[in-house]
Amino acid sequence: MKGLISPPAIYLYREFVDFRKSINGLAALVESETDLSLDSGALFLFTNKQRDKMKVLYWDNTGFALWYKRLEKDKFKWPSSGVFQGSCRLIMFKQLVPTARLYLVSL
Repeated sequence: MKGLISPPAIYLYREFVDFRKSINGLAALVESETDLSLDSGALFLFTNKQRDKMKVLYWDNTGFALWYKRLEKDKFKWPSSGVFQGSCRLIMFKQLVPTARLYLVSL
């Protein structure tokens, strides 16, 4: 089954973010803290402190889109800051996007 989009990359923001941030706040976070291009079609994934909510930000050639997911009982499995010390690492996160490669944004 083909998905709705085929992103060239998926970036996982490892620290939790304030979920009052919306498109502009999350885009500003990516722009100010990384060298990544927001208009590449890549997905940028963010989670809250409790790890029960996720936001996915991406650009689709017509504007930004923001997806929001809230788990009722479970929590997202998210790498802790201490797991990836100092460098970006390629990780697999099949629960989010099957067979997708996720790149950890190291800040």
